[in-house]
Amino acid sequence: MMAAIASMAGFDPGAIALAWPAWLWALPLPLLAWWALPAQRSSAVAIRMPQLGRLRGLDGPVGRGGGRRPGVLLWLAWALLCLAAARPQQLGEPIEPPQPGRDLMLALDLSGSMDEPDMQLGGRPVDRLTAAKAVLADFLDRRAGDRVGLLVFGRRAYALTPLTPDRESVRQQLQDSVVGLAGQETAIGDAIGLAVKRLRDQPEGQRVLILLTDGVNTAGLLEPDKAAQLARDNGVRVHTVAFGGDGAMSVFGFQLPMPGGGDEIDEATLRRIAEQTGGQFFRARDTEALAGIYAEIDRLEPVERPGPAVRPRIERYAWPLGAALLLALVAFLLPPRWRP
Repeated sequence: MMAAIASMAGFDPGAIALAWPAWLWALPLPLLAWWALPAQRSSAVAIRMPQLGRLRGLDGPVGRGGGRRPGVLLWLAWALLCLAAARPQQLGEPIEPPQPGRDLMLALDLSGSMDEPDMQLGGRPVDRLTAAKAVLADFLDRRAGDRVGLLVFGRRAYALTPLTPDRESVRQQLQDSVVGLAGQETAIGDAIGLAVKRLRDQPEGQRVLILLTDGVNTAGLLEPDKAAQLARDNGVRVHTVAFGGDGAMSVFGFQLPMPGGGDEIDEATLRRIAEQTGGQFFRARDTEALAGIYAEIDRLEPVERPGPAVRPRIERYAWPLGAALLLALVAFLLPPRWRP
């Protein structure tokens, strides 16, 4: 019956399914009740009527239970009611809902200069790495839908987390990072090369690297300009962030120079890297400026990638339910002698 209804409606019967098929077991219940009910007999004195024979047959055939058998229309209405209770559903065409998101690699400098306490966070002086962690943690909170990876670099570059939607794992690895973990020097080129290796197999247009450093390339096997060419050839967009103050610490409102502070940042190289790869160069001298930079990066248009294919289920119980109500109404309105 379900296939016939689907065929008449112009749908593929194979695309119809029942959510609660157990309700079909209720189909023979009226028949079982009719057979199981005992015959109704009256103990009262019967009254003889000469014309009783003429009245027989007007009320339909009498069953075992002493009652009139249900008509065909009522049987069909019951069957359709059971079918509606089973919740027929039509499977729609497969669709791939878009999922907004990008593949982001965060490259964080852990060289010795990141230990300089020339930043302010919450009104107190902190070192550069602590300030960067706070801003990056807030940035991660807004990256719902992205797959984020974290790599750190000093004398060498290391990947701490692969590309993953689990931002909590990335945040934990970020908090556990300390100055000097990857060495005291700065290998900017190697950090870019490692990020390209991690991103090049991802869909085109979603490969983004955000590199934060406070120094000059002083180590590594790959020169920054060569690394930028490699990133450009593999479609990796690199945003570079030069982070660091003037090497001074605020004490009672006075700026005191720090020993060895004020190391020059190679802004020219970082700017070239961003320009060659289609990214942007940013300069942050304090925590507020760094937060503004990541807010601007956060406003980049996300790339939509197709999600897993799904087939929507369209409820069709209204069809048999409406037909059952219509048949019951017709059976009720028809004169008894016309009921099938």
